[in-house]
Amino acid sequence: MLPVLAVVSTTSVGLLVGVEFAVAVVVHPILRRLPVAASIAGRAHGARMLGRVMPFWYIGSTVLVAALAVLTWGSTTAVVALVAIGLLLLSVVLSVALLVPINNQATQWTAESLPENWRELQQRWDRLHTARVGIIVVALVLVTVATTTL
Repeated sequence: MLPVLAVVSTTSVGLLVGVEFAVAVVVHPILRRLPVAASIAGRAHGARMLGRVMPFWYIGSTVLVAALAVLTWGSTTAVVALVAIGLLLLSVVLSVALLVPINNQATQWTAESLPENWRELQQRWDRLHTARVGIIVVALVLVTVATTTL
């Protein structure tokens, strides 16, 4: 059971990191180079689509790592998993407090209805997202370390 949980939790966090990393270094740089109307439409669609999926993915990944910590309680694995959980929770708080409010606005944007500060909001979201990616990359490294110390 524990080896399966290790693989599933590492895979879940790894895929989460992969998607968020791809948004930061591939998708949004491509969208920034498109004409404004296409860029805004792409970001709005991405915000809607990922906004529906990511909360469950973040929570699910955190729950999986928490199960790993509980099942290995009293060991080095549990300690490392707890630090990873802390980072995943930090990324959730960062998301809810700072990224989601911008994301919620961006889902409604069209080229014709952009607020005056839309570029500033996009840049802020991108900077915060990059910080979030850094946090979850460290969490992934810790989950990987935790699962290799079983």
